[in-house]
Amino acid sequence: MKRFLILTALSVTLLAFKSDKKAYQLFDSKGKETHYAKLLEDAKDADVILFGELHDNPIDHWLEQELTKDLYASKKENLILSTEMFESDDQITIDEYLSGDISEKTLKDEAKLWTNFPSDYKPLLDFAKKNKLRFIAANIPRRYANMVYSKGLEKLDSINGEARRWIAPLPILYDSTLTCYKDIFTQAKGHGGQNLPKSQAIKDATMAHFILNNYSEGKTIIHFNGSYHSDRHQGVQWYLMKSNPNLKVLTIGSTEQEEIEELDKENLGLADYILCTPASMSKTYRP
Repeated sequence: MKRFLILTALSVTLLAFKSDKKAYQLFDSKGKETHYAKLLEDAKDADVILFGELHDNPIDHWLEQELTKDLYASKKENLILSTEMFESDDQITIDEYLSGDISEKTLKDEAKLWTNFPSDYKPLLDFAKKNKLRFIAANIPRRYANMVYSKGLEKLDSINGEARRWIAPLPILYDSTLTCYKDIFTQAKGHGGQNLPKSQAIKDATMAHFILNNYSEGKTIIHFNGSYHSDRHQGVQWYLMKSNPNLKVLTIGSTEQEEIEELDKENLGLADYILCTPASMSKTYRP
């Protein structure tokens, strides 16, 4: 009877665990389950954190905000925020908003804001404003990325000196054998030729450029970008390490799976920490 009761209790416990619906699970690069406390400790020790998000995933955005708050509690004014979601030529407008010189309405009128800015990126910007932190608009202006896509990297040589302030120094390195660029070329079935992955590379190079421009010893930069910009330690990280191989970079990648109890094989090695959410997760917006 005693053995029967133990087995019954165990069965109920396992059933309860199975029926528990997690909103997310963290894994290390090898697919071993890990926890936020470990991620936070490693993030405190990094020079640059590349947080790769799925742009429409609410859990990703929530964890970005939580990690930022917890890092600030440790780093204070030595924390710098940086994002893909703001273009470099909007830096003056961002700075004026942070200093209180312009209103939120003026920011919305002047800056090129993403559709999900109010719910997903404004909280990060306002956190920086409240705590007097630097906030870097790190992405290349879209018009120049489009220029690369339509006419190649060489076309950037024709833009004037003032405009070059907003992009990585030319010429940039480009390695077509990197998985992140090979996959773009393959998925597009060759449409656009190498100009399509090159337009991605100029974004990665520019984000890395502005991260490096704003980094100094003792500072920690947390940079937010689409996960594909830093997955498998490529993209932005590749450019960072080419310029400063001694930089301590921590990557966080994001993925969705039907089941999140264990990491799918294709997601192994995605990043140092892999944020896995259910494929059924609600979305913050529809592109």
